[in-house]
Amino acid sequence: MKQSGKKAAGLLILLVVAVLYYYIAIPAINIHSSEFWIFIFAFVVILAVWYAWKKKIGRAELRQSKIMKMFGIALLVLVVVYAVGTLLSSPIINAKKYQKLLKVEEGEFAKDIEELSFDQIPILDKDSAEILGNRKMGSMVDMVSQYEVDELYSQINYQGKPVRVTPLRYASPIKWMTNQKTGIPAYIKIDMATQTTELVKLEKGMKYSTSEYFNRNIYRHLRFKYPTYIFNELSFEIDENGIPYWVCPVKKFNIGLFGGATIGRVVLCNAITGETKDYTIEEVPQWIDRAYSADLLVQLYDYYGTLKHGFFNSVLGQKDCLKTTEGYNYLAIDDDVWVYTGVTSITADQSNVGFVLINQRTMETKFYPIEGATETSAMSSAEGQVQNLKYKATFPLLLNIGGEPTYFIALKDGAGLVKKYAMVNVQKYQVVAVGDTVNECEKEYQKQLLSKGITTEAPDEREEKTIEGTITKIAQAVVDGNSHYYLMLSGSEDIYDVSVAEHLNIIKYEVGQNIKLRYKEAQEAQQVTEIEE
Repeated sequence: MKQSGKKAAGLLILLVVAVLYYYIAIPAINIHSSEFWIFIFAFVVILAVWYAWKKKIGRAELRQSKIMKMFGIALLVLVVVYAVGTLLSSPIINAKKYQKLLKVEEGEFAKDIEELSFDQIPILDKDSAEILGNRKMGSMVDMVSQYEVDELYSQINYQGKPVRVTPLRYASPIKWMTNQKTGIPAYIKIDMATQTTELVKLEKGMKYSTSEYFNRNIYRHLRFKYPTYIFNELSFEIDENGIPYWVCPVKKFNIGLFGGATIGRVVLCNAITGETKDYTIEEVPQWIDRAYSADLLVQLYDYYGTLKHGFFNSVLGQKDCLKTTEGYNYLAIDDDVWVYTGVTSITADQSNVGFVLINQRTMETKFYPIEGATETSAMSSAEGQVQNLKYKATFPLLLNIGGEPTYFIALKDGAGLVKKYAMVNVQKYQVVAVGDTVNECEKEYQKQLLSKGITTEAPDEREEKTIEGTITKIAQAVVDGNSHYYLMLSGSEDIYDVSVAEHLNIIKYEVGQNIKLRYKEAQEAQQVTEIEE
């Protein structure tokens, strides 16, 4: 009885250890998962140790024990299968398959990339968004002691505008204990064009997030619902009604056991209720922007660019090998988010041979063979224009300005705040314009393009006029997804159109206040170019 009791206790301990390991590590039960192989290997080792302890097998008896030999053979088989599977999944053997994972079309720049209005241009990078988000959180006295801002800051299109969204998270395990019943009450939304930062409060708190513990942790919640799915990088998004979701892409392995990862499915999880929906990649709703992570897409393009003539050519001869430049940014086209990055020769990095745009929802890829400066060269050119101020350039955003491929760069001070803007011509990077506003920067850039003979169409030369008066009427409207204020002033019958993206301080004014405007005449409403303080 005692002996059988010890066996039962030993088996129970072994089972508890295995369950705890699985609960903490949550590996996918899938032969394509490296974590699953590690779990099996660890389980066999623990089982062997438990058996040796139970039978009191010493070192001298290990070689004589048939059961221990079986454990040894099992471990050897696991190691060999894993090693062979890794080799057979690698680009060394499957270079052609890796190179064909991404289908690349050649695009037409002026046709594919339309000129954006200023309130559609994301002038902030993630670092600047984090500063604004933390400042906003710091002003929320009722929340700042209990929550902090998560570092996700997913860039998405929301109601036709580029925004970054990120949830709050519990400030500490103790704060989780006192608040987990109601959940996380809000998320941060930052308009990347106007820098407007909003803390969006929810009627019901988010119960599923990365800062939850136990079964409400988003990774554990997904694992128990989809035990065989291997998830890629999760992103936080909101639908067109502002409801928060976790977008959870599921990896698809196209080459061997562990190679050629793309995305085959997407699980959508409501951050408030935990309800999930499982879509194939072709069925993903239009409003979802980030099925493919930027890092995965850049890696896939690097496979495409470097493996054209096999793996060893990519390492040795490097004939016709192309790679992406260091860094990427995001571009909004037709309500989708596209990853932008430059493409350069693997043997020389002084200039780009073109650039590539990759859709984060569909993996559609377009290459534009436009030679020009690398992003780092453009950043140096922009910094050179304000070297006395020691501003630092952000990674460029690619824009179409007057039909010309143009790097748009925000210039930040030491505190990380955007102070100026720069535009650098991709093909002729000695053409650099800097301005205090996007509008001012674009005007200067257009003048330089004209003066150097790059373009023949003159910029807007309408005379600017000035008017000052008391606001008698004020109305707000959304035109093509962009916010505008329309004013009427005392002593004038004209209507004055103010773009919120270009002149954010217009929101400070009300009927009865005095205001001074600079404007250009237009047919329906006078176009305001500046609000003079």
